[in-house]
Amino acid sequence: MKVRPSALIWRTHANQTEVLLMRYSYGGQDVYALPGGNPDRNEILTETIRREVQEEMGVSIDVGEMILAGEMLLTQRNDDVLHVVFAARNLQGKPILNPDETTALDIVWKPVPELDKLNLYPNIGARIQPWFSSATYLGYVGRIEQQYFG
Repeated sequence: MKVRPSALIWRTHANQTEVLLMRYSYGGQDVYALPGGNPDRNEILTETIRREVQEEMGVSIDVGEMILAGEMLLTQRNDDVLHVVFAARNLQGKPILNPDETTALDIVWKPVPELDKLNLYPNIGARIQPWFSSATYLGYVGRIEQQYFG
């Protein structure tokens, strides 16, 4: 099983809370992902997030508490993945894609109420929406059902 840490980065804009997502295109569909990636050898998860965000978007963040962890159990074509999402605060800089470090097509800010309607990877939009009103640790959420985008 692989581990993929990611950052939940948000802002308040025009009286609504928005989440920073990276937009990809798979199988002709827009797919959105929380910024993050694969840990390097001897790297802890929070270091991975800081490094990936810096490399892919040229910004820095403070990585805070873990919000949730959940498993995506996939078919034979891919490894199973444990997704671990951390709150990220104190965004420093303007996010700009570095095409040398990511295959993402764009960086977008999406309103929290839309998260459960997006093709999100991992598919946790409905699970993290309540966090914004309670800010409590969601814990281990078990299996994350994920649509395949071919």
